[in-house]
Amino acid sequence: MENVIKANGGKDLLSGVGKRFRKLLLYALLCFVAITTVYPLLWMVYTSFKSNQDISMNTLALPTKLHFENYLEAWKTARIGEYFFNSILVAVVSIIFTILVGASAAFILAKFKFKMQRLVYTSFIIGMLIPIQSILVPLFIQMRNFKLLDSRWSLILSYTAFGLPMAIFILESFIRDLPSEILESAVIDGSSVPRAFFKLILPMSRPALATVIILSFLNNWKEFSFALIFISDEAKKTLPLGLYNFLGAETNNYAGLTAALVISSIPVLIMYLFMQEQVIKGMTAGAVKG
Repeated sequence: MENVIKANGGKDLLSGVGKRFRKLLLYALLCFVAITTVYPLLWMVYTSFKSNQDISMNTLALPTKLHFENYLEAWKTARIGEYFFNSILVAVVSIIFTILVGASAAFILAKFKFKMQRLVYTSFIIGMLIPIQSILVPLFIQMRNFKLLDSRWSLILSYTAFGLPMAIFILESFIRDLPSEILESAVIDGSSVPRAFFKLILPMSRPALATVIILSFLNNWKEFSFALIFISDEAKKTLPLGLYNFLGAETNNYAGLTAALVISSIPVLIMYLFMQEQVIKGMTAGAVKG
């Protein structure tokens, strides 16, 4: 009996050591992934405060002196402020349209039954599989026919159209899992369907809406192909085009370029920091409810 107890004790000890080793290995792996993810951002930030001479001498070293003039040069000389405003305007307006149209379509697809409902939903989702490069030429011709070239509306409409499939996919799944009794009770109490949608469904869909806003803003903020093809007026160019032009004009000005990159990263970081909890809820809600 003692031998059995000792054997079982030894197995438990080995099992405990094995679990601790696996946990330690997992933590080490997660730390490695975190470092490889965060370090490029940290490198970009502290490099933006270095001079070009310091960067050429040692690209990995910390700055010996903080050069705040790099940000002034990027903001004024490289016209980053103007490009920044254009990107904010285009991204925000297109997100508003994406939310209004996408949430309305998702609500109808999730809570109403009609003929070819599945076909309509599938048609929207197929849009997620279409590569942007494959429709640049026909879309350029269409924008030219509508006289929208060199207009911010060409970007707003394009970003909205390409943001709808993702928005409908996320919102339809979330709204479908909301209790239908809530909508039915509101209609019985005298509320119209549109009013119930704006007063009940949208507020309850905040996690999914936050996810759509973050993903749409990220896609719109970094988009380059549409802006390059549709916009030639320097005053209407977005931030990716501005960074591209700055890189071409100032080939060796790495300090100014990293400062411009830091400026361009700030809106995305701020938005995610304020909305990360809602984003996580929105991404996991379907799995939890299912």
